[in-house]
Amino acid sequence: MSVSKINLDRFEIASGNESHYDGIVSLLTSPDEFYLIYPSGSWPFDKVQLERLAKARSDFTVVLDNKQVIGFANLYTSIAGDRYFIGNVVISDTYRGQGIGRRLVRHMCDRIFDRYASTVYISVFTDNTPALLLYASLGFMPFDIERRTTPKGDSAALLHMRLDARSW
Repeated sequence: MSVSKINLDRFEIASGNESHYDGIVSLLTSPDEFYLIYPSGSWPFDKVQLERLAKARSDFTVVLDNKQVIGFANLYTSIAGDRYFIGNVVISDTYRGQGIGRRLVRHMCDRIFDRYASTVYISVFTDNTPALLLYASLGFMPFDIERRTTPKGDSAALLHMRLDARSW
């Protein structure tokens, strides 16, 4: 199926809850991918970690295809509570490249702009090229870079980006 012909209306974006946890956990299929999405977690991802994440974050959001979880994201704030971030954005392997991630990130941006703040923040590892290009295409601009260490002990660069409502 070509990207230009997919009907994005068939997918539902909904509030995530405990009934979606198994589906959310199954989205992350490898330790490397898991690190890109949830670097402070421990592989293998499980419902216990997801429950802990649910207590620390807000606006758990899922993308559903016929009630099956195919995408996930949430929101969190900076330690000072003055910045709202989109976090843990992931789309199922079999659904990537079809515009679903773009639709989910747009939804999360709209949520922040409508309810919380006039600036949205997102962080992405620089070797996560598809996500980096997606966020840049939506208007996110880099403003800082942070050194991180991967589970294997290698250095990684976490790029912090922001999007102002004025440019949305």
